[in-house]
Order: sequence, then C-alpha cells, then structure tokens
Amino acid sequence: MEKLLVRGGNRLEGEIHISGAKNAALPLMIATLLTDETLTLHNMPRLADVAQLQKILGHLGVDIMIAGRRQGQSRFVGETVRYVARDIVDTTAPYDMVSKMRASFWVLGPLLARCGAAKVSLPGGCAIGTRPVDLYLKALAQMGADIDVEAGYVVASVHGGRLKGAHIVFPKVSVGATHVALMAATLAEGETVIENAAREPEVVDLANCLVKMGAVIEGIGTSTLHIQGKERLHGAEHSIVPDRIEAGTYAMAVAMTDGEVLLRDAQAETLSAFIDVMAQAGVAVTEEEKGLRVRRANGALRAVAVETQPFPGFPTDLQAQLMALMTRADGVSSIRETIFENRFMHVQELVRLGADITLMGDTALVKGVDRLIGAPVMATDLRASVSLVIAGLAAEGETEIHRLYHLDRGFEALEQKLSAVGADIERAAA
Repeated sequence: MEKLLVRGGNRLEGEIHISGAKNAALPLMIATLLTDETLTLHNMPRLADVAQLQKILGHLGVDIMIAGRRQGQSRFVGETVRYVARDIVDTTAPYDMVSKMRASFWVLGPLLARCGAAKVSLPGGCAIGTRPVDLYLKALAQMGADIDVEAGYVVASVHGGRLKGAHIVFPKVSVGATHVALMAATLAEGETVIENAAREPEVVDLANCLVKMGAVIEGIGTSTLHIQGKERLHGAEHSIVPDRIEAGTYAMAVAMTDGEVLLRDAQAETLSAFIDVMAQAGVAVTEEEKGLRVRRANGALRAVAVETQPFPGFPTDLQAQLMALMTRADGVSSIRETIFENRFMHVQELVRLGADITLMGDTALVKGVDRLIGAPVMATDLRASVSLVIAGLAAEGETEIHRLYHLDRGFEALEQKLSAVGADIERAAA
C-alpha cells in the first residue's frame, strides 16, 4: 500500500504535458475486436485502467505489442501500442477482470457484432452511482441480440450470426451506451440510426478512428449518428485525443496555487464550458500555439454556480476538482451534480482539511475559507482522489492521501508532473 504526501504552499510554474485521454483510449482499445487486422494507437497513456483492459483483451485473444516512445520524446508523451485481434479465442469476459473496471463491459458490443455471441460479467468501477447498463442491452436487443442475465453475467447471442441495423433512441445521454451501440453498428447489416447520442470528444475520437477502419458514419459530433454497417473493418493508425479531464484538473491545481503553467497539447474546443466557468472564478485560460496557458486573472478566486451536464456542458469528471478549488474562493459556490447521484463522497474528506461544505440533495454549497490544514484523507473514487491533491496544494502542512489505486486508474505520473512545476509532492509507503 502507498500514500501520497502533499505539502502545500508552493506556486506551480512551468509546463505540464497533457497525456492521451483515458476515456478515449479505452473504447479505442476495445474497437480492435472489430477487425482481424492491426490497430495502431499512438499517445496511449500509462494507466492502471489501460493495463487492466489489456489483460482482458489478451484473454479474448488480442495480441498486444507496446512499441514505446520514439527516441528523443518527452517521458510524458504517450506510447504507441499495436493491437491485433486476428482470432477471438474466447467470447467470455470473466467477473474477476470486468469487476475491476466498468468500461471493460463495452467489449459486449464488438464481440456480438463480430462473433455473434458474448458472455460478459456485469461491470464494476468507481462507486459513484448505480450507472445501470439497461440502455446498452436495449440497444443491442433492438439490433437483434437475444440477451439474458444469468448469475451476474450478460449472456447474448445473435440468431443468424449478424446484428441488424436499427433505429435507437436513447431516453438519456449515455457515453457508454453510445460507444457500445456505435461499435456494434459498424458490423451490423443495414443502417443504424442512434438518436440522443453522446457528443463527448471521446465519442468523436472513437468515431473518427472507426471511419479510418472503414466504417461509414455520418453526424459525428452531433446527437444523431447514421451508421451504414459493413461486413468487415480493416486495420488503421490513430492518435488518441489529449485528455480534457487531465487538462482541466491541472488547470485548477495551477489556479489553486496562484501559479502560471502552460498545459501542453490541451485543446480549448474540448473545454469551452470549463473555460467559461474558470473565467467566472477569476482564472484566465488562454489558447496558445502549444496548448492552454492558465493563471489567475485578478488575484482572488471568486465563487461560481455550476451544474454538471453532458458535453458540451460542464463535465461531471471535473466536479470534485472544482469543489476543491472553490473551498478557497470568495463567497459561496453552488455545485449541482446531475449525472451521478452519489458523486459527493469527496465532501467529507475535503471537510477534514477544513472546507466548509453543505450538502442539499444533488447540490453542494461551498463557502470559501481562509485556510485549509493538511490531514490524512482517503480517496473514494478516481476524480475525488485528485480533488484531494488540489486541496492539499493549498493546505498548510502535510496532507496524506490514501487508497491511491483510484488515482492511478486515471492520472499518469501525477506526482512527477506536479513536482516538475514546483509542487512538494511524493509517494511513500503507507
């Protein structure tokens, strides 16, 4: 077991390289199941979730070759990885693998589309709400899949071996369901229309890669997707989009310390709602040739009123980090969580550091305080873990953050990146 030690008080100054997006990398890796040719992915982040999904893909029969970085590249530039699913040797994704990471459940769609059968354990992952998979299963059923749930597994098959195109209307926006339906539709017979599809940049990145693989998709980046199914897809080469959540996280860390940092490769078009909120909070996020520069605009942080929304709204994956930042803002901030019903578990840990936060249903009221004081705290999920780091950067004394396995799922080399711009942070034995 390890813990993270954060000693607050240092300004962050310099440059942070933004890694490839975890939320894009995972569906792109799963897309390799749709072809028997090589899918080469560049800018792959080194994360626990990536390593876990590679184990699952290997179990299914995918050959994986990690080519590493090109000579002379920064140590924070992502790796190049080649995936070849020449033969699917097993269409079962077992509980002991899938239970550790929710996104691994998405293999259900490609396995059904290519092999006509799949048995996948119901998923695990962060405990931030029920996040049911009924939308995934209903979409696949509309495409002709016979689906049963038996002893904790989804058991699915396709009569005749090939999915059929369908008109799918999601009752609410779901990134995971959009990923699954989109991938399955690329090999289905006929046209599939997906309405109320998620528009997140990670969904766009997957769609763009599928097009490189030979898929025919119209409406990319909109809420309505038209997919003309193909009998087979071919290999391709694709670079994973920079991680907008990592960029937003480091932007708030910089703002918390009254620093100034260039977020290299960060993209403004994927963060427009976040940038607007930062402007309201008194933080300037400006676009430059190499990325986004972050600094406070006029001294003190200001309170904001925000509610999380599907893209292009403010991301739920930045809610915990914003709450940490607002603990030091002038005034009372209102943060409403509309995506997940249980994504406030970081509140009590922030309170341990001296934060003044009141919960009222789906809304947190955050009254800014003059000082935070370091204390032992516990990460409760992936994004909550890094909110504690942000708070610790401004706290007096030392903050001990435990249960780092949450952090390692989604943030590559966090302590090295922060140390390089001036943070006093280290990993130690717990």
